[in-house]
Amino acid sequence: MKLSLKQWIQVAISLIVAVWIFWFLYKDISLDSLLKAVSETSFLLIGISVLVSLLGFWLRSWRWALLIDADQSYKTPTSRTFWALMIGYLTNMLVPRAGEFARCGVLAKTDGLQMGKLFGTVILERTVDLLFLVFTIFLAFVIERNLFLELFSELVSLETLVKKVTQYLPLLIGGLLVMAIFFYFAFLKYRERNIFRKLRHFTRDLVKGIISIRQVRNQSGFWGSSFAIWMIYYVTLVLVAWAIPSTANLSLSSLLMVMVMGSIGMVAPVQGGIGTFHALVAFILIAYGLSESDGKIFAVIVHSSQVLTIVVLGLVSLGIVFKITGKKVSKSS
Repeated sequence: MKLSLKQWIQVAISLIVAVWIFWFLYKDISLDSLLKAVSETSFLLIGISVLVSLLGFWLRSWRWALLIDADQSYKTPTSRTFWALMIGYLTNMLVPRAGEFARCGVLAKTDGLQMGKLFGTVILERTVDLLFLVFTIFLAFVIERNLFLELFSELVSLETLVKKVTQYLPLLIGGLLVMAIFFYFAFLKYRERNIFRKLRHFTRDLVKGIISIRQVRNQSGFWGSSFAIWMIYYVTLVLVAWAIPSTANLSLSSLLMVMVMGSIGMVAPVQGGIGTFHALVAFILIAYGLSESDGKIFAVIVHSSQVLTIVVLGLVSLGIVFKITGKKVSKSS
């Protein structure tokens, strides 16, 4: 994927922000305390957590294949979606949000599928994940309601928030209407241009991908795997918590809150959630009574185990995809 100068600048800025947040968090953590915590960590449980996360990656790949194959007789191999998914995760470590395009591009090359449709299925997949994230946040709120309200009141003034929304809502609505009118007339004027024809075709394929959920033949498999993916996220976090002495005694409900905060941290537009993940996970662990040092060390261990897994699998997947595309080129020449 080629990036423009502007995009490279955006990538550089997001990386600088991520590194700065990470440095600010860990500048007072000594290397000795980190090494001591690592030496006390159960690598058996860490290894099991990695294996469980691999199952989660495979389930996500299988669910994606269900969406892709919803309106066609061709069956996309789960192995192909797995390689594409891992390359997408690896790309996100370099360029935030580019992984979704990258994995679609990989599958378009290896299996000759339409890019627009693939991206539509990814949007749908992310929408389903967002619904599960919202449900998880709600569940954490119900279980840990007192802590949730206490933290929210410390971070956000509800009265100020309502006042700001009320103040700027008419301006926001007006701006959106002006933009809608502008794009409508621009479309009417230039709709026969080549770029708009390509855009219409892409949008048509995109809509096909988004509505493909209604055509998924294995509905129970789709929704069951979606639930299992989020359960696997939770189990992975619990195993890492059990592996580290300072977090081994945390309750299951408190670890659910940790997962919620970590998930929100991963949404931030920085490479692999670097910095934001660590900050939010450490913040919630400190609220549960852990020392600042222990909270930050837990965050770096759980994040590093996942990053190393993604890097290794991503590089392996790149090698396999290069081999597949190389064979296709040699056959066609």
